[in-house]
Amino acid sequence: MAARGLGSCSWSTTLSYTSHFRTSSLVIKAPHGRLMRGKPLWTSYVIRAEVKFVNAEEAKQLVNSEGYSVVDVRDTSQFGRAHIKSCYHVPLFIENKDNDIGTIVKRTLHNNFSGLFYGLPFTKPNTEFVEMVKSKLPPESKVLIVCQEGLRSAAAADRLEKAGFENIACIASGLQSVKPGMFDTEGSTELQDAGKAGLVTIQGDISRVLGAILVCALLFITFFPDLAEKIIGLFPAV
Repeated sequence: MAARGLGSCSWSTTLSYTSHFRTSSLVIKAPHGRLMRGKPLWTSYVIRAEVKFVNAEEAKQLVNSEGYSVVDVRDTSQFGRAHIKSCYHVPLFIENKDNDIGTIVKRTLHNNFSGLFYGLPFTKPNTEFVEMVKSKLPPESKVLIVCQEGLRSAAAADRLEKAGFENIACIASGLQSVKPGMFDTEGSTELQDAGKAGLVTIQGDISRVLGAILVCALLFITFFPDLAEKIIGLFPAV
């Protein structure tokens, strides 16, 4: 893929960026300080930031064959339901327990909607995320970052890349794309189901119960119309 310069003149530093889908590099061209026939000599410095976006099968190979360490950046609740065995848990977002009036209002609204229906905790960015990762792994480590859907892992990779980590990989679609048995896991459910919580998890059961009740009511009215009419007559007219 062709590189594109971001600026140039005879003595200015120029930048070019090259992307190859799964890896990226930044090329810096600066004047060497010497002249040849009145023109400056240039020196190129290449900074490579490799963030690999892989599928679940490729992620397994990175861990088993290439020595990648797994860093799980999900919140505590999802991590507790299921996680890859022997991974490092460093949440990108942590539970927000602040008690200022604005936070209390937001937390109440969250708990009555997203928290109730989807089981999502009320969180805030973990300002110590990079330091926590560095306390467990040096920047030269090979790191596989995982989350449930793939969004938080991409954000975490960006922060670690800026902090000097050079060998980073993410599962593009998150742990929800990992099939049962692909990794050794711990927890009460499968990795792909760890993001399911709240009322949505019983929506299917509720639908089946209501459906069964309606079918039974229809059969009762069909085969016992007189008795059904008497029962309906017991209820006051609206």
